[in-house]
Amino acid sequence: MTGDLRSDACPLIVLHGGPGCTHDYVDSFKDLAANGRAVIHYDQLGNGKSTHLPDADPGFWTVGLFLDELQALITQLGLSQYALLGQSWGGMLAAEHAVRRPAGLRALVIANSPASMGLWRAAALRLRARLPEDIQAALDAHEAAGTLDDPAYRAASQVFYAQHVCRVLPWPAEVARTFAAIDADPTVYHAMNGPTEFHVVGSLRNWSIIERLHRINAPTLVLSGKYDEATPETVEPYARLIPDARWHVFANSSHMPHVEERPACMRLVGNFLDDQTPWPGEQLVHASLQASRAV
Repeated sequence: MTGDLRSDACPLIVLHGGPGCTHDYVDSFKDLAANGRAVIHYDQLGNGKSTHLPDADPGFWTVGLFLDELQALITQLGLSQYALLGQSWGGMLAAEHAVRRPAGLRALVIANSPASMGLWRAAALRLRARLPEDIQAALDAHEAAGTLDDPAYRAASQVFYAQHVCRVLPWPAEVARTFAAIDADPTVYHAMNGPTEFHVVGSLRNWSIIERLHRINAPTLVLSGKYDEATPETVEPYARLIPDARWHVFANSSHMPHVEERPACMRLVGNFLDDQTPWPGEQLVHASLQASRAV
């Protein structure tokens, strides 16, 4: 946690992507604690500094599991009110939380997230078709052969990543740490997503929240990048179907505006959060803690 839960600024919980990433690559959102706001990062179960379960059955890893984990965090911290920011898969998880209309959710930021994995898979095919022919051929050959750990497949995948995941090269240390962590334990990523960002064969492959977006009643900021693997078609349902939503596209970013255009991203998100009703933080935290002690 960065900042102070007693601040008058509404605390912000940051949900990392993947599924199967770590919080490292979204660590820059701690910049939003400059005014004292509590910014809360955590590694989701199976990742980073949380418990790893490499022998768990693939069916163990569900959206519901991570929703329960998020709710447990909110309860443990005694947060009566909070804002939620989810990046990529984290935005999907944040939307799943928001459609439940939790009483404490004051603001929602959905960053670089698809509203449907069907739309995501279709977009990935279009982006992949624009890669050099030799890169496409390498990807196709290794996927057909099942040799997804081959260095040639990894090198070909990196061409896609450099265009549509993070265009800051070489990758900043925090981004590199996250991808190294996935390589070290890909359990969750492989079970729910698949071997790469564009070869989605995991349990999320048919996920969609489009038909439930109208239920979100929190003010919502939607973010994406011009070169994002989360293309406009995948993001647009959030902006169109959430009643109180606004959408910003970063002109010089792909999937990580918080890295690629960090100052502009932090300014935009910070202003959005500040525009929401001020939160009497200290009083509500103390009241919540007293209530939990009474129980």
